[in-house]
Amino acid sequence: MTDQLLLVLDAGTTSTRAIAFTAAGEIVASAARPITQHYPASGWVEHDAGEIWALSRAVLDEVAAAVGAERITAIGITNQRETICFWDRTTGEPLSHAIVWQDRRTADYCGELKATDPGLEAQVQAKTGLLLDPYFSATKIRWALDNWPMVADAARTGRLAVGTVESWLIWNLSGGKAHVTDATNASRTLLMDLASCQWDEDLIALFGVPATALPAIVDCAGTLATAQVAGRAIPITGAAGDQQAAAIGQGCLTPGALKATYGTGCFLLAHAGDAPPVSRNRLLATVAWRLGGAPAYALEGAIFVAGSAIQWLRDGLGIIASSAESETLAQSVTDNGGVSFVPALAGLGAPYWQPDARGLICGLSGGSTRAHIVRAALEAQGQQTADLVDALAADGVPAARLRVDGGMVANNWLCQDLADSLGLVVERPRVIETTAMGAAMLAGVGAGLFADLASAAAAMAAADRSFHPAIDAAARAARRAQWQAAIARVLA
Repeated sequence: MTDQLLLVLDAGTTSTRAIAFTAAGEIVASAARPITQHYPASGWVEHDAGEIWALSRAVLDEVAAAVGAERITAIGITNQRETICFWDRTTGEPLSHAIVWQDRRTADYCGELKATDPGLEAQVQAKTGLLLDPYFSATKIRWALDNWPMVADAARTGRLAVGTVESWLIWNLSGGKAHVTDATNASRTLLMDLASCQWDEDLIALFGVPATALPAIVDCAGTLATAQVAGRAIPITGAAGDQQAAAIGQGCLTPGALKATYGTGCFLLAHAGDAPPVSRNRLLATVAWRLGGAPAYALEGAIFVAGSAIQWLRDGLGIIASSAESETLAQSVTDNGGVSFVPALAGLGAPYWQPDARGLICGLSGGSTRAHIVRAALEAQGQQTADLVDALAADGVPAARLRVDGGMVANNWLCQDLADSLGLVVERPRVIETTAMGAAMLAGVGAGLFADLASAAAAMAAADRSFHPAIDAAARAARRAQWQAAIARVLA
């Protein structure tokens, strides 16, 4: 098994990457390409599905050439989840841009649904674990059918295929032979019944989505399709949405285990067992994975803006030259100087679910500097996470510690601030590419390299460093109060 490699395609929001892992969890090669972000209108975000496929093909070929395609045992795929692609199943060509998970164009439509039937959201949540929010795929499909003639025409003639990004990639990697989606991604569409893990006829009718356009729902591990990479037929044996993959990569395999991924957004998942959970505090219920037809579930809180807040400070305001500079600046001041930053640059996610909310920087004085603003932006990540941890506790899932991953947690100051904000031990893994790691673990299980996820985690996952709270409860409460006052101003 020592020479066998697992090749992961990690199709994220800002880049697509291929990473080759050994069965011991070591990264031996990787390649990445940035994805072009398209902003055709305020609150709209699109990707070119053709570009996603071309760049994904390029990074797979690059890594396969670097390690030797003959060493690759299997492929795992993980992806930005709610982003939806539209293509012609006869030609395989995209019909339009993909509508990205961050896109808010369906906010009015969601509002109309809730206004027309005040009880509808509760009914939808009972079936799907989700809320009526533009975040999820079904409303995006509805908008495309209503506004893009090429999509509507394909639907009328039976040519339309839709799917989240992993579905689009599997279709292309299999040469159009497999139109499938794994259960974790399907659970983010507003179209899947959470208990049965099947498409729901009532939800399909509610959103007017052609059932024939939808992919088949499959397990997260097993032989999902066969890909052609570097002249070899290689099985695709693992697939999961990025946040579920990260939870698997962090070894959150038992009820109560908790992880947060800090990338473009932040997503917190708590393993909730083998029965669909119910949140009374505006969290989401979702499929953590499905193996052998049996699902495991999670409670999730979504923060729409995390790393993208730092990107905005760099590219929008120009007050930092690089993301790494944020750590230095945050350390250069003893506190935030009374400055609060609520980074509602794409609305507010859980537990507020206010798509129309807008960002706020407040508490400025003549003594405020860019360092205070940058520190407040980083502190916002801890406070937003505390909002979610509080909601989890209210739902009966208290946190004992937090496992973190994603590009932002290379920042040691941020990790310490998370521990201080939450009053919890924060653990960072040896390999922070836990999203890709989780996809590799699934692929390993699906290919028979590991008997189960626990065996895969024991072989591949390991902790790197722990951060312990270093402030007292009174200081933590004061910071919490400052944040809550700022949030109240945004929501007013």
